[in-house]
Amino acid sequence: MSVNYAAGLSPYSDKGRCGLPEVFDPPEELTRKVEELADMIRQATYVVFHTGAGISTSCGIPDFRGPNGVWTMEEKGLNPKFDTTFENAHPSPTHMALLQLQRVGILKFLISQNVDGLHVRSGFPREQLSELHGNMFVEECTKCGKQYVRDVVVGTMGLKPTGRLCDVSKVRGLRACRGKLIDTILDWEDSLPDRDLNMADEACRNADLSITLGTSLQIKPSGNLPLLTKKKGGKLVIVNLQPTKHDRHADLLIHGYVDEVMKQLMQRLDLKIPMWAGLPLKTEDNDPDFKTKDIKLKNEVLDSPQDNQDKRGICDESPHEQKRLKVEPVCV
Repeated sequence: MSVNYAAGLSPYSDKGRCGLPEVFDPPEELTRKVEELADMIRQATYVVFHTGAGISTSCGIPDFRGPNGVWTMEEKGLNPKFDTTFENAHPSPTHMALLQLQRVGILKFLISQNVDGLHVRSGFPREQLSELHGNMFVEECTKCGKQYVRDVVVGTMGLKPTGRLCDVSKVRGLRACRGKLIDTILDWEDSLPDRDLNMADEACRNADLSITLGTSLQIKPSGNLPLLTKKKGGKLVIVNLQPTKHDRHADLLIHGYVDEVMKQLMQRLDLKIPMWAGLPLKTEDNDPDFKTKDIKLKNEVLDSPQDNQDKRGICDESPHEQKRLKVEPVCV
């Protein structure tokens, strides 16, 4: 399958603002801002990161709305450039830095809109990760809920059958489940997976610091999740080269390449970025106990909506009230 998974999505006219000019902080200002971010992390007790397509551009996978993004090029009548395939893409320094932050206990939860599978390939634990829009390497049983992590893309998109069957053994060694396996990639208007959305929602409400990396935050409901942290009195940091929908709510805006920001941040925190050692030895069903039927949370709002008049319009809509993918253009 082509790395241009966007070409496999259903036609959708409103893809948001594409090709907005990029902004770069001068080197001295970038250094100062990264030091401020490091201080915010040191003072925080529950840090959540949110990642978008911008963290994978250095891996050879283009973003969507950047100057050379898939949809930006589409608007110009041009073909996007791809320097790799999903199978050959390697985690970036940002992916590996996030893994190290998790290992040392700083990063409590990771929320991603990316489908490239690079967080899982980096070794990031799936129980601390919500992949809101799916994973090109994951397929799920429609019968028992077991998920399989493959070393190649599963071959379909839009929650469609992959042609394979579940091999989970039933109780007392009876025949296998044999349920149909489907991909986990959402198409436009598909509802976000309950498990991932609920875990992300809860993490954002618990967080006292949310940090977004490489996302314009235009896709609802995932783009509104960082505002739940603000609503609960926490802080929001946005790292992106283009304007985002929620810049006005940010406590700190950093305009720089995410890899450079994360490298400087890790230096300030006196942490080393680990080298990627390749795929895990076992890629099929990496976590045999990971079953959506076992850990799926109830589809309910974890907190009742509250009056937001004193929050400058922050998070007027719970993510659970808008579960389907929808573009909400950035305001500039």
